[in-house]
Amino acid sequence: MNSEHQRGLLLLQQGRHDLAEREFRRGLASAPDDPLGHAFLSLCLDQAKRTDEALAEAEEAVRCGPNLAFCHYVKGTALQSKKRLAEAQAAALTAIQLDPDDADYPALLAAIAMERRDWKAALEAANRGLALDPEQLNCLNLRAMALVQLGRKDEASATLGTALAENPDNAWTHANQGWMLLHRGDHKQALEHFREALRIDPDLEWARSGIVESLKARFWIYRVMLGFFLWMGRQSAAAQWVVILGIVFGRQILNQVARANPALAPLVVPILVLSFGFVLMTWVSSPLFNLTLRFNKFGRLALTADEKLASGCIGLCFFLAAGLFVVSLVTGSDEAFLGMIYFGLLLFPLAITFRQDVGRNRWIAAALAGGLAVVGGLSM
Repeated sequence: MNSEHQRGLLLLQQGRHDLAEREFRRGLASAPDDPLGHAFLSLCLDQAKRTDEALAEAEEAVRCGPNLAFCHYVKGTALQSKKRLAEAQAAALTAIQLDPDDADYPALLAAIAMERRDWKAALEAANRGLALDPEQLNCLNLRAMALVQLGRKDEASATLGTALAENPDNAWTHANQGWMLLHRGDHKQALEHFREALRIDPDLEWARSGIVESLKARFWIYRVMLGFFLWMGRQSAAAQWVVILGIVFGRQILNQVARANPALAPLVVPILVLSFGFVLMTWVSSPLFNLTLRFNKFGRLALTADEKLASGCIGLCFFLAAGLFVVSLVTGSDEAFLGMIYFGLLLFPLAITFRQDVGRNRWIAAALAGGLAVVGGLSM
């Protein structure tokens, strides 16, 4: 490793990506086919969120050093950032094949498996890394995350305890401890770990989003919704579809029962109303309760600009629908009732819009929502 590599890695550890990039490029200027130089530069660019450039440098590293496991590891990291998970997994497996004794490579494989929602594969890969290095922090954290998703919370707690004992100042470990506590329903203790994680690393998104969920969990209604979201997140894709279809077809069956047996309507109608309210809340509860955080000094700081925009738009629509519903009950106004339906139904395309990542998909969803709003308004 030359002096440019050493200076660049030191700067990279300090988060000074621009200066680190300069050092790596300076080293490559004198040795353009140096695989480690391209690999280190790829890691630097990846951390700076310049994923296209990071992948290009990683591919160049593999070209220059096809038999170096680290180059394939870096390529897997860049591919993971690009969400090309099948290719990232192949690169990680190649790195493991070339160097089966480095615990960092099973850690990457575990991280990719977590993104693919393959909890068992993630646990297996993390355990493989820990067999090589019992103190490997990434493997400890990923093992704990996989155990939480598999419902083995006591084992996850023990694993995170080991990780915190190894390094009590690791932000990612504190954030994972917070999420594990959220899964256990302890939002107060979770908040403390998320705060500690952000104290150590103010830019850790995993901790910031955890703080937002912990603050919203102060409200019992949102705690119920959060418990449902976390439970659904632990299920396989097939199980999630079973739950969704069960709710949809269950409502249809209850509707038919109520029509066929009017005497049962007083029992069935409240269930239908509650189930509709539950479905509605699965779509709007997160941005709606984000609105409450805007009146909290700490909550305001935790929300992103996009979350504030979503909470404002969906909150306005929700309260207009609720207000018109009250007006229709008090006055019997058909116009107020239609307005309530209009704004109530508009919540769904708005929620879909803000669930899309900023970019092309967001603009398409926004255009469709705007079109539906115009068509609905003209038809009233």
